[in-house]
Amino acid sequence: MPSDADQTETLSPIDRVIARVQKTYRSWTRHTTDQEMRADWDALMWSDAAPASVVETSAGGVPAAWIAAPNADAAKVVMYFHGGGFRVGSVRSHRDLMARISAASGSRVLGIDYRLAPEHRFPAALDDACAAYEWLLAQGFGGGDIALAGDSAGGGLALSLALALRERKRPLPAAIVTLSAWTDLAAERQSYQTRKEADPIHQRQMVLMMAKGYLGADADADPRDPLASPLHAALHGLPPLLMQVGDRETVLDDSRDFAAKAQEAGVDVTLEVWDGMIHVFQQFPEELPEATQAIAAIGRFLQRHFGAGARAV
Repeated sequence: MPSDADQTETLSPIDRVIARVQKTYRSWTRHTTDQEMRADWDALMWSDAAPASVVETSAGGVPAAWIAAPNADAAKVVMYFHGGGFRVGSVRSHRDLMARISAASGSRVLGIDYRLAPEHRFPAALDDACAAYEWLLAQGFGGGDIALAGDSAGGGLALSLALALRERKRPLPAAIVTLSAWTDLAAERQSYQTRKEADPIHQRQMVLMMAKGYLGADADADPRDPLASPLHAALHGLPPLLMQVGDRETVLDDSRDFAAKAQEAGVDVTLEVWDGMIHVFQQFPEELPEATQAIAAIGRFLQRHFGAGARAV
């Protein structure tokens, strides 16, 4: 009988990635602690394949790290919010992706280790994002020198931060980039059904469990709160936006519906739906050429929009 290694070798690149992620997911039981899941996720995703310097810092009291590829422009910064359902993920798990975005965009990346649930529920992550952004402004960066980016829950958090800044009439960033953004914590989009069979990783039951962990189980926890689920917000006045998502994802419509609503509100939106790709496929550039191509597109988008000047409402 062939071994697991032999069977993996016969798989396509995308299926090898899926098998690796599924192996981690399937190792978790109801007895697995949050700390164990976080360690497993960091071990699964961590890579230092892309050259970059890493300098830990405190961004307004929020743990963070400067990630800079060689020759990155220190005057431009991408604030990056990692994914993980607000429960797992870290600057460590996303180190390689941030390094590649730094190289592609020619700017430094500031990875934000925002507080995680269930220890720290909504709006703790958003409070940390706001504090870190205000810290950057206090360091002398203008809105036109800052972009926001994030994947999955972090993509939703980047959008929520922009909405919070707009409401507070603070300088808005030059641009926003999302990868497989989770924009609706109520998980009501049609793609939870239409992509149910195609998505090998994220199903609605798990998504709702993550949302409950982030929002809490009490009656006042509203999954449609616009600052938790930015799809339910008024979207006027947001900066230019690039949204990338895989065609196989149950959260596909979290990006498609957000992009359509934002365009109706007058926002400059670019939506890229990548055929055959899974949730945050950009984290696997060593195996997926599509990931390399997507990161290059992110770099071009950010280069176009940096330096356009501070945006305020």
